[in-house]
Amino acid sequence: MNPRVSEVIPRDNYKLMLIFTNGETGIYDCSDLLKFGVFQELQEKNYFNKVEILDGTIVWPNEQDICPDTLYLDSIKQST
Repeated sequence: MNPRVSEVIPRDNYKLMLIFTNGETGIYDCSDLLKFGVFQELQEKNYFNKVEILDGTIVWPNEQDICPDTLYLDSIKQST
């Protein structure tokens, strides 16, 4: 099982800085999701910035979420 998200910080250009339970840090780019279905609502920056952690993944108030494995595998890892 891949690590889960323990902290999320919204950044510019629809990117999220993620800290995982194994201590790794990664940047996940959400911009490709913005044109699809329920994720279109994330185009509103104030709404995008309402991202929170729930059960090891990220969620928004209207129940959008992203698989924690996707977040880990597709994020660009940052060196510490």
